Amino acid sequence: MIETPEQVPFTIRRLYYLYRVAPGQQRGGHAHKALEQVFVAMAGRFSITLTDARAVRTFELTDPSVGLYVPPMLWRDLHDFSADAVCLVIASAEYSEDDYIRSRAEFGAAVARAEPSSSTAPSSSPPSAATIPKRT
Repeated sequence: MIETPEQVPFTIRRLYYLYRVAPGQQRGGHAHKALEQVFVAMAGRFSITLTDARAVRTFELTDPSVGLYVPPMLWRDLHDFSADAVCLVIASAEYSEDDYIRSRAEFGAAVARAEPSSSTAPSSSPPSAATIPKRT
C-alpha cells in the first residue's frame, strides 16, 4: 500500500507503468520543470541515473517496498531493465508536454539560470531511495 504523505511527499495525480522494455533500451532522457515523481520496481530490476548541476548518481531499484523520490529539475535516464521489469511511476501532476525539458543543452541552461550566484550557497539535498512501509 502506498499512501500520501507518509510514503509519497505529494498528492498523487497520475500513475503509469513501464514494462516490456527491450534489452539495452533506455527510457527517460529528460527533466521536469515542476513534476515530482516516485519510481518503484514492482517486478524485476532497473536503474535510474539522476543528474543535476553538481553530480551524477545512479540507483538500482529491485525491491517493490522501496521507492525513489525524484524532485523537479533532475535529468533522469532509466536503463538496465531486466526482462521482467515493471516500473511504477507515481506523479504529482497529469501529463503536460510544457513541463518537459528534452534537451540536455536546455536543461543545462535552465539549471544555470536557477543556480544562486553565491558559491557558498548550499546545494539541494540529493535524491534518495525511501522504504515504503509495509502494512500489517
